[in-house]
Amino acid sequence: MTAPSPPQLPGRRLAANVMQFARLLRRAGLPVGTAEITAALEGLALVNLGDRGEVETALAATMVHRQEHRELFDRAFALFWRNPAATRQEAMLSLLAPEKLRPERPAPGSRRLQEAFAPPRQGRVREQEAPPAIEAVLTASERERLQELDFEAMSAAEIAAAKAEIRRLVLPLDLRRTRRRRADMGGPEIDLGGTLRLSLRQGGEILRLARQRRVTRPPPLVVICDISGSMARYTQLLLHFVHALTNLREHVHVFLFGTRLSNVTRQLRHRDPEVAFQLVAHIVPDWSGGTRIGEALATFNQFWARRVLAEGAVVLLVSDGLDREGARGLAANMDRLRRSCRYLIWLNPLLRWDGFAPRSQGIRAMLPYVDEFRPVHNLQSLRALVSLLSRPVTRGRSLDIWRKAA
Repeated sequence: MTAPSPPQLPGRRLAANVMQFARLLRRAGLPVGTAEITAALEGLALVNLGDRGEVETALAATMVHRQEHRELFDRAFALFWRNPAATRQEAMLSLLAPEKLRPERPAPGSRRLQEAFAPPRQGRVREQEAPPAIEAVLTASERERLQELDFEAMSAAEIAAAKAEIRRLVLPLDLRRTRRRRADMGGPEIDLGGTLRLSLRQGGEILRLARQRRVTRPPPLVVICDISGSMARYTQLLLHFVHALTNLREHVHVFLFGTRLSNVTRQLRHRDPEVAFQLVAHIVPDWSGGTRIGEALATFNQFWARRVLAEGAVVLLVSDGLDREGARGLAANMDRLRRSCRYLIWLNPLLRWDGFAPRSQGIRAMLPYVDEFRPVHNLQSLRALVSLLSRPVTRGRSLDIWRKAA
């Protein structure tokens, strides 16, 4: 019996096009490298190249590792492997009804994809040959602008710079005294048991007093993050912030929820963020879907609260408060969560708007049970969060304004 012959790889022209497509995806922010290109060429050898759907499926299966990257991949595929007939049809339809086909708001990743298709600028060589002093000034101003730039408006290069800034953030949670004690010769308390054990070495005579002190350590940190469609633009960078927390500190627990709750603490322990996010994408089935905040919090309170909310835990609830269930059971579950933790902080990207008002049912149901209500939409807001968690716990006075409005 003869062994099956290996599949024939595509020709040079198609291989060059696949490589150019991979470079386009990489410039748009997708992690596509040599391994993905090789797997894509092997996959194309097994499908019908005359079928556009099979080609797209083969490339997506080998080049897309995270669910949130699929939408950007589909748009890049439609633009790069353009169908001439479809292009002419779209042009004719746009002439007939331009106001209906014009999108009100660009989709997430459109700016990065546009920059990836744009040709490289000719002025890059001149910028590199500029004096170092001028480059330092421009770098400082660009860094200041990056602090206040909304995550939604960032380009691919700005997102990469923001990820580097997030990795530099340090989160020194305020230390809290525990019930545990450790031996310390300069401690303020006398250790009676330790003193008696020392006396046994001297024939029962007490010649030296053993001392001890209370152990202090940061309280546990629990992050409950919304990954629904309305939060998709912010989830990418927020997960980098949460990944940095998980790898820098002990007793950090991370939960993601859309229509269901998923514990991703173990996956985010991986040092490499890309590998960690790939592991997370495999176990979280509801990326960019609907939101059931009340149901997710009910699952957390029932199965996880007693395990992770011990020793005065601090809870970060990241959500816009838009619940598809109409806030059913949300108030009761928020009340139970608040009673189980030491400090409950709600991070809401909608607070970036000056005219924000708590009008939705979900926001009105959640506000009475949080200790802090803060925005999370840029690097400056993340730095403010780090500063807040570094201080002793104090209840936020700004909540009174929001509670009255609710």
